[in-house]
Amino acid sequence: MTSSNTPTTHHGPAAPTGSDEERLRRWRLVLGGDGGSDGTGCSLSGDDARMDAALEKLYGARPGGGRGRSGERGAGLGNSAPSVARWLGDIRAYFPSTVVQVMQKDAIERLDLTRLLLEPEMLEAVEPDVHLVGTLLSLNRVLPDKARESARAVVRKVVEDLERRLAQRTRSAVGGALDRSARTLRPRRPSEVDWNRTIRANLRNYLPEHRTVVPERLIGYGRRQQAVRRDVILAVDQSGSMAASVVYAGVFGAVLASMRTLRTSLVVFDTNVVDLTDQLHDPVELLFGTQLGGGTDINRAVAYCQGLVTRPADTIMVLISDLYEGGVRAELLKRVAALTTAGVQVVVLLALSDEGAPAYDHDNAAALAAMGVPAFACTPDAFPDLMAAAVERRDLKEWAERTL
Repeated sequence: MTSSNTPTTHHGPAAPTGSDEERLRRWRLVLGGDGGSDGTGCSLSGDDARMDAALEKLYGARPGGGRGRSGERGAGLGNSAPSVARWLGDIRAYFPSTVVQVMQKDAIERLDLTRLLLEPEMLEAVEPDVHLVGTLLSLNRVLPDKARESARAVVRKVVEDLERRLAQRTRSAVGGALDRSARTLRPRRPSEVDWNRTIRANLRNYLPEHRTVVPERLIGYGRRQQAVRRDVILAVDQSGSMAASVVYAGVFGAVLASMRTLRTSLVVFDTNVVDLTDQLHDPVELLFGTQLGGGTDINRAVAYCQGLVTRPADTIMVLISDLYEGGVRAELLKRVAALTTAGVQVVVLLALSDEGAPAYDHDNAAALAAMGVPAFACTPDAFPDLMAAAVERRDLKEWAERTL
């Protein structure tokens, strides 16, 4: 006998719910192919079909269905600039800006679009971003005149966006650190006393009967507005793998150079060394003064930077490099040791970008760490706080472990 409360069994596949249909639609977009071969049984129409077509042109389809793996060439975008321009317009219409930037980067790498970027109409169709700027800078020497102004406009837009995002935070963090380092406990005259901080520091000495605070110690402003407090030297490796770091370093260099309490120098290098300090007032012009690619002679660059040091105890040198040395390694380590012994605060950034942990020379990084020079990758958002920590001479290795 069957119990009256035995559940009824339903046979056959259940009708897909709205969430199931959405999941199948997403899988169909990921897998490519057609609804039968990819196993989803889902067909696309309208904007979904156009999104799929844009993905297919870039990532292609492998035999048997599915997107091509990284490095595999797909159907391609065709050889004509107009067809690529239309494709760029499509991806900007159907995908968010962050996805568009990834797809553009993949298209440049997978489908050899570098040549087409020399056309002004192409540059007007792309979504400006740091990676695109890096590619344009690497093409700087071969850009025809008709494309140069379009390229400059792309670079200027990215630089202005980065300055809006990073400049105020940098000035605030570094300026605050300079103020703190400039305070003195022995102000010489009343005008040098920071009364707000002095009162807060002496509140326990408040005398109610006299309604006053008796200060045991005075906190002064020091000379923070009268003198350059720190010399900053940015030495930037401009080998091809450091493209994003070069862009960010150029922007930060311009921001730091705008602060009167800093004396900022910017040096770029490959096997040659170029001092671009006189271009810091115009970061776009500065970036076009770089030449991405070529070998690397870090020792030669550090030797040049040694000659810029006039106040070792007040100098911060930031070497931005993956540490793959093509010069004399022993001389490089000897020079860095001499700088730190003299009192220069040296920090090595293996990358200044949002791209995560870079490839770098582990032996050179370990040798520098052994002499007390920290080496780590830093994101642009963390760089202002790094510079503030350097100004205050905090332990940068500890700062990096805690912050990054």
